[in-house]
Amino acid sequence: MRNWGLPVDRELDRVLIVSPHLDDAVLGCGRFMAAHPGCTVVTVFAGNPPRYPDPMRLWDVQSGFGPDDDVMEARRKEDHAALSVLDARPVHLEFVEHTYREGDQPVAPDVIAPVVAAMLREMPPTLVIAPFGLANPDHDVTHRACMRVREEIGDASWWCYEDTGYKHIPGMLAWRVARLFHAGIWPTPVCPPVDRDDTRKLNAVRCYPSQLLALEDDWQIAAKLAAPAPEQYWRLAPPPDGWERIADT
Repeated sequence: MRNWGLPVDRELDRVLIVSPHLDDAVLGCGRFMAAHPGCTVVTVFAGNPPRYPDPMRLWDVQSGFGPDDDVMEARRKEDHAALSVLDARPVHLEFVEHTYREGDQPVAPDVIAPVVAAMLREMPPTLVIAPFGLANPDHDVTHRACMRVREEIGDASWWCYEDTGYKHIPGMLAWRVARLFHAGIWPTPVCPPVDRDDTRKLNAVRCYPSQLLALEDDWQIAAKLAAPAPEQYWRLAPPPDGWERIADT
């Protein structure tokens, strides 16, 4: 029991964090990255739409953009600045957010998974940290794509991080944990070393000025970031031998 909840030997050598959008990894894992320079952050939905919608998306209006702005280019620049504060390496995939797509339909997990798998084979990481994928369709398909990759590529350890904002929706985090649990993957809290001072994380978060406007409107993000709640990570692994039957009780 002494080792339960702690990283294992060499697990933190090469860390790859999967981020649905440009800001999610920093919001959810900023203190971790501050303590572990050199993380690679793969953002799935970092691509430009073929054209921006007219009228504009509400989120883009909340974020302070105008009709002639290249929203995604501005956001990619913000992400580069934020990750440089944390000594992390950004990788931007070309998938387009669901609200820029016809009918608000998200990209299917089966489309995303091979691209993420190729990134893992190229690196390869000792640890992958994926989002729980709560509520937002882009977060959900990112999580499900990662779970497909996890089944295919078994060399790395896998953790999940809690999606900032969405984890506060009543029942959402518990729902995802329960689904994984009954699928034979037991999410268990893990306690890696993190930066005990929020200064670098908050400095990185401030590099997303456009996103902070909308996040404040929708989530009162400033109050949540100011609260002394730690970032929480969950190891994804089978149950200990002999404990499988608990999932059926």
